[in-house]
Amino acid sequence: MFKRKLIYPIFLIVISCSQSIEMPESRTVQHVDNYHGTLVADPYRWLEDFTSTEVKEWVNAQNTFTESFLENPNRLAIRENLESIWVSESISTPYKVQDKTFYYFNSGDWQQSKFMVKDCDACDPRVLLDPNTFSTDGTIALASVSVSPNAELLAFAISDGGSDWRSWKVLNIESGEELDDNLVWSKFSGAEWASDSSGFFYNKYPTPTNEALADLNSSPAVMFHTIGQNQSEDKIAKQDPSNPKLSWSIQVSDDGLYKVLYTSKGTDERNLIAIAEYASEEFIPLVTEFVADYSFIDSFENTLWFYTDHNAPNGKVVKLDFKDLESGFQDVIPETNMAINGVDIIYGHFVVNYLKDTFSEVRYFDKDGNYHSSLETKAQGTISGPYGKLNDKTAYFSFTNLVQPTQIFQINFENGEQTLFWEEALPGFASSDYVSEMVFYTSKDGTQVPLHISHKKDLVITESTPILVYGYGGFDISQLPRFSKRFLAWMNQNGVFALANLRGGSEYGEAWHQDGMLLNKQNVFDDFAYAAKYLHSKNIGSPPTTAIQGRSNGGLLVGATMLQYPDTFGFAIPQVGVMDMLRFNKFTIGWAWESDYGSPQDPTHFKNLFSYSPYHNIKPNICYPPTLVTTSERDDRVVPSHSYKFAARLQNLQSCSNPILLRVETRAGHGAGTPRSKQIEEIADIYGLALASMSQ
Repeated sequence: MFKRKLIYPIFLIVISCSQSIEMPESRTVQHVDNYHGTLVADPYRWLEDFTSTEVKEWVNAQNTFTESFLENPNRLAIRENLESIWVSESISTPYKVQDKTFYYFNSGDWQQSKFMVKDCDACDPRVLLDPNTFSTDGTIALASVSVSPNAELLAFAISDGGSDWRSWKVLNIESGEELDDNLVWSKFSGAEWASDSSGFFYNKYPTPTNEALADLNSSPAVMFHTIGQNQSEDKIAKQDPSNPKLSWSIQVSDDGLYKVLYTSKGTDERNLIAIAEYASEEFIPLVTEFVADYSFIDSFENTLWFYTDHNAPNGKVVKLDFKDLESGFQDVIPETNMAINGVDIIYGHFVVNYLKDTFSEVRYFDKDGNYHSSLETKAQGTISGPYGKLNDKTAYFSFTNLVQPTQIFQINFENGEQTLFWEEALPGFASSDYVSEMVFYTSKDGTQVPLHISHKKDLVITESTPILVYGYGGFDISQLPRFSKRFLAWMNQNGVFALANLRGGSEYGEAWHQDGMLLNKQNVFDDFAYAAKYLHSKNIGSPPTTAIQGRSNGGLLVGATMLQYPDTFGFAIPQVGVMDMLRFNKFTIGWAWESDYGSPQDPTHFKNLFSYSPYHNIKPNICYPPTLVTTSERDDRVVPSHSYKFAARLQNLQSCSNPILLRVETRAGHGAGTPRSKQIEEIADIYGLALASMSQ
């Protein structure tokens, strides 16, 4: 949503068409910080007060200025294309609790997906929760759900305007009646039910003392809420105010016999674990040092199974005998040359989802770790699931790739039979009209990096073809080949879409992650730039026709790469990015990212962070590509001041006529829960502007 009244001072710039354009002016302040003896100016520090009247007026002026660039034929064509393909139905992968089946469903016309239930296999589905009734504009979202073990109650979390803050409520599944339970100030939390469905564990943070969208989030507590009680009566299951940067979660085994306590530091995958019989208040420490990732899979009688990457960067499955804890973990499924992306136990067998050069490969093992078969698919792509429980005979999984809309299958584990449960059907779309291939390219240091290249089959590709390169590269998060309507919209404008599987993710296990984190972060920026260079070497587009895009950590990626390689790109789209690498840890949950980025308070990490921080590495007398910076007023994960400061400084130091624009969404946050209309509007704006800019 853009407010069109210009209410902030302006100055003049000249763009390529020699037309004078009024651009919002950003005042500067004399502010200097001393980092380990290095003086660092921060002339736009005032923009960190992003809820102030002055900053809101500045945002209005920026939005007005940006809106003057957005109207173009490409924008209209993309919006019309998105409106036509967004009307297709979509559902999430179903899962069962007792005899009931649950999933999200959207007809294509709703702002938010509805949460559905089938009370039996032969029953018709019914709407259990409709978040479209939460608000008139779709900006209050259903953020999370958790079904009780007896399938009688539903805990559900609500997010207002895109905020990470959650309010938990409880619903009677049979009657649809909402109970009186109301839990506030929860973040980064699910609801883990007690084995008897009497209540659930959740994470609660201290009530903010100042601005809820900016206050530092630390010292969380794991609480237990008993159904029917007031939140003030909830019991603390784990808390340690003396260690405010530690966080906890509790997982209850499906059989209800055990509970596992996880202790984490920020976003670091390495954790501590302790275990207890469910009725006990005393947890027995199992892993007491932050050396590896341990995740509980399931249990049967005295045996508990875990996933871990301890001395196995690609991951393995181990077991523990609760009656003989001193014997420690024993390998069940050893590490392979493929990274494990997920593990479950269904119908008495391990179901292990591996990544083989970014594509899913699901293998089945017995309880002793002996391989016996694999899940067959007709093409390469991304498999989510199968998801189920130890004694389930059937389960569901989804399949997709960059040119194949989601298909959901039900699999019978007794005979291996697969049945197509649902398939996304887009009006006028046929997968056979598009092609996608995965290639390897050589990065700056010689590392081979996967790159997925997708486009219309009949597209004649030349140096003039617009290409969009997308990446993330961090936090052990893989960017797998999945169908996306937004990327389809780019391909439908005769563009090439390229997905780069940069280091920092988990495509090749923990080693791939570590090669793109902390002091190795520069590898990620080089990987991204060299993806574009590879395409250009094959005459797939050229620097003037190349757009780069990334969100969150990917916004940092775009910001840093466009500054380091300004002549390689024709348009840059850094979205909700981490742009000030010296102050990211000062707001909300930013301190947790030190595990991947390092801390500015550490001299070695400071030097590294300062070397690539987008806000601090904008230089005068360099022509940067046209740039559209996007963020949201209510983003309380990567607070909008990151984008504000970066855009203001880039506007001020830009040495040529390429415009630097800022698009700020209202009533939205970091991205999750954004309603349909706002998604379509944003995609049309950014891709329309990119195509219009690169065609000049």
